[in-house]
Amino acid sequence: MRRYLLVLVTSLVVAGTVSYAQQPAAGRGAGRGTAAAQEAAPPAPPAGSAGTYKSGADLMNILKKNMSPTGEMTTSAVSNTDQYRVNIVHRSKPAGAIAHAGNTELHYIIEGSGTVVTGGTIVRPTGGSGALATIEGGVTKHVTKGDVIIVPENSAHWYKDIEGQITYLEVRWLAPKK
Repeated sequence: MRRYLLVLVTSLVVAGTVSYAQQPAAGRGAGRGTAAAQEAAPPAPPAGSAGTYKSGADLMNILKKNMSPTGEMTTSAVSNTDQYRVNIVHRSKPAGAIAHAGNTELHYIIEGSGTVVTGGTIVRPTGGSGALATIEGGVTKHVTKGDVIIVPENSAHWYKDIEGQITYLEVRWLAPKK
């Protein structure tokens, strides 16, 4: 798994290309997200294949094709299986804090900047006032183009502030069983 992530991040940073190989089909289910994102995902390559390749331009075209009319938040599937998810995420405003059970996540900032909070405890609003879930006691960092964030399994994360907009490659995979 470490080799896979190193190849992925190195490809993005050095060549502007994402490459990934098929992983085993059994697992605890990395696939979470909207039905539209699930339907838009191309099929994963068959086991033993050479892999699938997407250029940086391909990724941006996938995002543009799926951009929401409001432009507030769009998640565009690149490849999703029961073992991993690869998406392009675009945000123009914060969404609530979240944690993914059993999944580790990597975010590679493609464009924009903002403030991300990781770790700590998710605090859910009371009374249904439309307020977003937040994080108490987490680590706050300013992120910008080229930055990488690793979010361990079950860890709270939240883009607290967004400066105009932010677009990132999101890679989520099953955390190894301990």
